Order: sequence, then C-alpha cells, then structure tokens
Amino acid sequence: MSLFFPLLIGFGSSALIGLLAYQRGSLTRSGVVGAILTGTAIFGFGGFVPGVLLVAFFVSSSLLSKYKARAKEKFSEKFQKGSRRDLGQALANGGWAALLAIGGWFAAQNSLAELSQLCTAGLVGALATVTADTWATEIGVLSKSSPRMITTGRVVSAGTSGGITWLGTAMAFCGGAFIGAMMIVANFLLFAATDFARALAEGIGVALMASASGIFFVLLAGVSGLLGSLFDSLLGATAQGIYFSEYDERQTEKKFDSQGNPTRLVRGWRWLDNDLVNFFASIFGSLVAAGAAFFIL
Repeated sequence: MSLFFPLLIGFGSSALIGLLAYQRGSLTRSGVVGAILTGTAIFGFGGFVPGVLLVAFFVSSSLLSKYKARAKEKFSEKFQKGSRRDLGQALANGGWAALLAIGGWFAAQNSLAELSQLCTAGLVGALATVTADTWATEIGVLSKSSPRMITTGRVVSAGTSGGITWLGTAMAFCGGAFIGAMMIVANFLLFAATDFARALAEGIGVALMASASGIFFVLLAGVSGLLGSLFDSLLGATAQGIYFSEYDERQTEKKFDSQGNPTRLVRGWRWLDNDLVNFFASIFGSLVAAGAAFFIL
C-alpha cells in the first residue's frame, strides 16, 4: 500500500490544525512543527481513526487550558511551561503514539497482524494517557480540596508536581475514557463513509456504543489513561527535577526564576523535565493498554 496519499493528507490536515492553533494561541511556532510531525506520522501510518484520536486530544486539551485561565495564572510560576505548547511538548505528548503508528504499519506490511493490533492498542493507551494527564492537570488544579503527594499523602500546595486530588483523578479517568469513546465514533464515521446506507439502516453507531466491545474499549482507555496519569504523578513526586526559587520563595519546575536567575535543584534528576515525564507516562499507558489487549482480546 502506498503511503504517499495518507502522508500527504496527514501533513495537510495537521498543518492546517497547527496553524489555526497557533493563531488561537494554543501552539508556539515550534509547536506547529511538532504538531505537523506527529500528526503526519499518526495519520499517515496509523490511518483515520488514530488521526481522529490525536485531534480529539489536542482540541479537548486546548479548550481545557483556556478554561478559567485567569484563575490558573497563579500556578504558572510552578509549571515548566505555559499553556502554549512548543515542540518539546508536542513530541512528548504525541511522539510515542507516532512511533507506535509507524511500528504498527510495518508489522501489518509484514503480516504480523497480532503485533500490529498490539501497536494500535498501545497507541490508544498512549493518547489516553496524555489526554488523561492534561485533563487532570487543567481541572484538578482548580479543586477546592488541597492536593496530596501521591507517595506520602502529605498535603501540598496546588500545582505541586506529584500532587493529586480526587477531582483530578476522576478527570484523568474521564479523559482516557473520552479517547475510548472517540475511537468508537471514529470507527463508525469510517464505516459510514464507506457504506453509509448500511450504517444508517443498522444504526451501527448505537449498536457499537451499547456493545460489550464498545464498553470494553472505553473502560480500557479510561483505565490506561488513569494509570498512565498516576505514573506521571509518581515520576513527578520522585524523579522529576524540581527546583527552588530564592526570589519567588517557592518550588518550581523551571530552571530559572521570574527574574532570569538560576534556581536550585532540591530533588529529582536535572535531566528529567516535565516533557520527558509526559513521554515516559505515555509509554507506561501504552503498555497497560497493549498488555490488557494481549491477555483479553
């Protein structure tokens, strides 16, 4: 099968979405490049359904980042980066899914159907994780209850790496389940596009949503996203580089304070920043989904 047209469509659609996001302030210029790279790979090698999942992640995350943005401004000094995603964030969130899309395509071309299916399940788990983590962060930080450190249960201030709330945890599951639901919708749209009359007659969309397999995929994505998000918090509490700003008198993910002065490393590894934490979490979530698919499907 030729990759030219799928890659061309993936490039065109991701470039359009990236430029629109740049105009709306959701991406930086380098973020547009990252969106094009990941979008082209995921749509070109993975196909329509993974492409829809990537768009679902990006659109929902961008909307939530704008939700009560003014109320979240006070936490910006703690986070390594702002709401505008750059190249590093784009690759951290979509890079592993892109690699799985490529791996799944090569497996399919070499008649390794089971491996290809596992790559697809892993791709869903990876996107479920980054969606879950973003939803948990954007909504959880607004929780009226104080977050607790995932490792010790100690109360910490909102926005602290490794801190979790019940609201954020619930939103993590919802974010992952949202990706599972969008997978069902995307499959129905693909089926309807190829055989609209049959899809209309059978009401296949309703049937899929009510079927055991449909519920399974929603739950699988929800659980994978939740566990991936919790793994992200675990890394944030133990291994991620966290610094202290003498000027701002607070812990932060940033290596420089608001005045441009270097901050002091207080815990974790200097090389492990938030982007890498997100990337490793997406790998973990993909392994959860692929493992479940291997033993259940």
